[in-house]
Amino acid sequence: MQWKNTPVLVTGCTGLLGSWLCKELINRKANVVGLIRDWVPKSVLINDGYIDEMNVVRGDIADFETIERVINEYEIEVVFHLAAQTIVEIANRNPLSTFESNIKGTWNILEACRRVPTLKKIIIASSDKAYGDQPILPYNEDMPLQGTHPYDVSKSCADLVAKTYHTTYGTPVCITRCGNFYGGGDLNFNRLVPGTIRTLLNDEQPVIRSDGSYIRDYFYVEDGVHAYLHLAEKMDDENILGEAFNFSNELQISVLEMVKKIISLMGKENIKPKVLGIAKNEIIHQSLSAEKARKMLNWAPAHTLDEALERTIEWYKNFFEET
Repeated sequence: MQWKNTPVLVTGCTGLLGSWLCKELINRKANVVGLIRDWVPKSVLINDGYIDEMNVVRGDIADFETIERVINEYEIEVVFHLAAQTIVEIANRNPLSTFESNIKGTWNILEACRRVPTLKKIIIASSDKAYGDQPILPYNEDMPLQGTHPYDVSKSCADLVAKTYHTTYGTPVCITRCGNFYGGGDLNFNRLVPGTIRTLLNDEQPVIRSDGSYIRDYFYVEDGVHAYLHLAEKMDDENILGEAFNFSNELQISVLEMVKKIISLMGKENIKPKVLGIAKNEIIHQSLSAEKARKMLNWAPAHTLDEALERTIEWYKNFFEET
C-alpha cells in the first residue's frame, strides 16, 4: 500500500510507540490524526515538532462519541490503536481505570470502525502479558490468553474482543503482541530501561524492584514501528486479517542482565544496581516466538540489542543535556 495521503488514526500518539509511529507516518506523507487525552510536552511527538504536521483531537479513548466522530469526520482508512494504561504497577493499584482504558477503549474503537464504510484496516496493540503464565515458553500465537493480574487481564480481554469483531462482523483487524518497548522518548522513568539510564547519567544507583531474575521480552521502539507498518501493508492480503502476531527479537534476558548491559555500555561499571525484591503480582518469565511473523509476514527486526541500547542511551544523553 501507499501511505501518501492515507487518512490514519493513531490513538495513544504521545506515548513511546505512538510518537515514533506518527513521526514515520508523517515522513511517509500520510494524513495523520492523533487522539490525545493528556498533553505531554516532553514527548517525542511534541518536543520534535511533529505535532504541528498532523491533526489533533483531544479526547479519551473511553468516550465512544468522540471516537466515532473522529473516524467519521476524518474518513479514516487505517487505525493503529495504541492507547492504553501500560504500567503494570499502576494497573495493580488502579484496576478500574485500567479496564476502562484497555478494554472499553478497545471495544469503542472496534465498534466505531464497524460502523464506518471508509475503514480498511485496524491494528490493535495487545501484549505478551495477554498470555499470562504458561507452562511452556516461548509464547506462540496458538496459546490460550489467560492473564490473571489487572494489566494482563485487560490485554487478554481486549485481544479477545478484537478477535470477536473479526469473526462475527468481518472487521478488518489484526492484533500485535509485543514485549516491553524501550527506546528514546520513553518518559515513564519507572520503567527499567529509561529509569536505569537516567540514574546512571546522574551517577546514581539503578533500582530493580524485583529480585532481578524476572525474564522479559525487550523490543526496540523503531523495530516496533516498522513491524506495525509492515503488518498494515501486509493486510492487503485477506488471509492476514483476524490474525495475531508476536513481534520480538527472541532474546532471553533477565532484568538484572539488562541493567548490567546498560551499565557496561555506559561505562559505569563502578555503579552496582540496588535489588529491592519487592515486586508483586507480575509474571516471572516471559518470552515470545516471532516465527509466525517471520514466515507469514517475512518480517525481521533491524537492530541488535546492543545497537538499540546504544541508540537509546545517546537519545537520553541529548535529551537531558537540552532540559
